Amino acid sequence: ATNIKEVLRDNNLLNRPIHVISANMHSVMNSIFATTVLKTKFKDKTPMFIFEELSRSGADEVRSKVEVVAKEFGMISLPDTSGTNIDVQIFDTSKIDWKKTAFPSAKIDKDAPVIIVMDYAFGEQAYETIDELLKPYRIEKDLKVLLNVESVSIMGKAGILQGGKGDIMIPSAHINEGTADNYSFENELTPEMFEGNDIAIYGGPMVTVLGTSLQNKDLLKFFHDSTWGVIGLEMEGAYYQKAIQSASKIRKSINPNVKVRYAYYASDNPLETGSTLASGGLGTTGVKPTYLITIKILEQIFNIK
Repeated sequence: ATNIKEVLRDNNLLNRPIHVISANMHSVMNSIFATTVLKTKFKDKTPMFIFEELSRSGADEVRSKVEVVAKEFGMISLPDTSGTNIDVQIFDTSKIDWKKTAFPSAKIDKDAPVIIVMDYAFGEQAYETIDELLKPYRIEKDLKVLLNVESVSIMGKAGILQGGKGDIMIPSAHINEGTADNYSFENELTPEMFEGNDIAIYGGPMVTVLGTSLQNKDLLKFFHDSTWGVIGLEMEGAYYQKAIQSASKIRKSINPNVKVRYAYYASDNPLETGSTLASGGLGTTGVKPTYLITIKILEQIFNIK
């Protein structure tokens, strides 16, 4: 976290509005730059076709083309050196030529936002990493800078309890399994925003589970069928929200009105035989929901209505 803040300082980004996104290392970069960078190579193809091509194994050449352009337009890559296995990208939006992106109508003023993309955390690691990132940057013993964090967006994979692989879940609360911790929040993303894309959308509470191997059908049926009304299970949401709430509401180290966005796409349905994680990967099924979620997050950051 200190390393990230030092890079922000060295690039004069420390006092700018910051948007944190927990996602993979390709969807934000590709959503902004890929369709324009690769438009001649994939003439007359849809953006989703291009994203699928980029996701295929062996697509290193086209992926590196996008990365080169992203770096020209202010992307800083920070491969992990801490042992967390969480790489980071920083996007300085003041350096982006918006006409050469998929967001030509982005409304970016002189306080151009900075986007920090952090790779997926795992379980309770989510609390530790976001908690550290949201702490003030200590320049010297008695001098610290509070980060101007405007939003934290979390995109993840999750098990679904109604529906199937590739469907989208928009949580209204996270229930931390095995504890009395429940976190309700106002999600800037709503199920209605994703309608009309031929993907099923579900909204409601989600349970943050202790581990996939500890789940069984009786427990999951209880969460789904009882008044909890849980739509899916994942492993990080409650930990992220715990860190965000403590930083914004208790410690006051970030804006108390920080916006949060949570959206998940279904990797499996553990209530259906043959649809668990053990039944194989998503293949390209996960590409469409991944990019739909990423683009909605970016449209909000770029003030595109």
